[in-house]
Amino acid sequence: MKVCVRGEGVAAMVCARLLDAAGMSVSRIGAQRTQVPSILLSAQALALLRDVYGQDELLAASPRVTHRVVAWGGCDPVALPHDGIAVSEAAIQQALEPAGRDDPTTPEPDFTVFATSPLSAGEKLVFGDSEAHAVDVSLRGKGVQQECRVEALDSGWLFLLPSAPGKGWLLAFGGAPDHLLAQSRLIAPVVALGTAPALTFVTAPRMAVQLAGNDWLACGSAALGFDPICGDGTAQAVRQAILAAAVIRAIDEGGDADALLAHYRSMLVAAMRRHLQLCVQFYRTGGRGDWWQAQAAALESGYAACTRILAGMPEPQFVLRGFVLEPRAAAA
Repeated sequence: MKVCVRGEGVAAMVCARLLDAAGMSVSRIGAQRTQVPSILLSAQALALLRDVYGQDELLAASPRVTHRVVAWGGCDPVALPHDGIAVSEAAIQQALEPAGRDDPTTPEPDFTVFATSPLSAGEKLVFGDSEAHAVDVSLRGKGVQQECRVEALDSGWLFLLPSAPGKGWLLAFGGAPDHLLAQSRLIAPVVALGTAPALTFVTAPRMAVQLAGNDWLACGSAALGFDPICGDGTAQAVRQAILAAAVIRAIDEGGDADALLAHYRSMLVAAMRRHLQLCVQFYRTGGRGDWWQAQAAALESGYAACTRILAGMPEPQFVLRGFVLEPRAAAA
């Protein structure tokens, strides 16, 4: 089977890698988009990437984050152990060896993976109106370099992540960085704002209305967008890519394409439903102001919408074993 993967993010790289390893003819077409300046990559997400690439030392030189310091819902800050790395999206992409020819003139593929927006059928469901402003900062104080800080405020929240010695990125949700820093007691004392203009991007959870068709499927940010409040976005992108590659591989091996694509759709909707349920807990406990309540209400509405969509879908007929899908009856 000839497969074209459109995109250049983590999901696109992982999906292309797995399809290439399965012996398919893979081509890639990159797409320019705004990259996230710094990502907190959990140990789980890193383990998934290392498993896909068979490299135990992948991204081993990245700065480690050993603690999270959290001030939430008006409570005093709490320091919690954490196992992860701080790395830019560009650095992740550079570390992931690309698979497939990067050639937009490649012959018409048998199947296309859309790992970047927009899709030809690009309508999306968006749950809320949250967006983030990201600014570079200088870090002050000892120990800040190996920790991330999260602080809930009256009308939003702040997330501080180290990026290089003495440097970090501050993400502000619900307001401009300087406005939220004026309310901050946990993060404001350890940062100094840089001079570069802020990057702004949508962070509200979102899901493509159409997740797959007869000869295509959406993956990564083209399919689902997760709220950074859950800290699971990159791991979810990798899991999506693993499932997408397994579905295409099963179709190529003669499997029931309709059943396999239906399974893919239901798994993604279920993943979004779980994410919304988790996010509601954070927004209901973060603050009592109008902004917090509006975001929580939108997330609850999204949860209900996903529940209705799942009610009209068939029960999953497959189970993922490693990188391969098996019929659920055979797996049992």
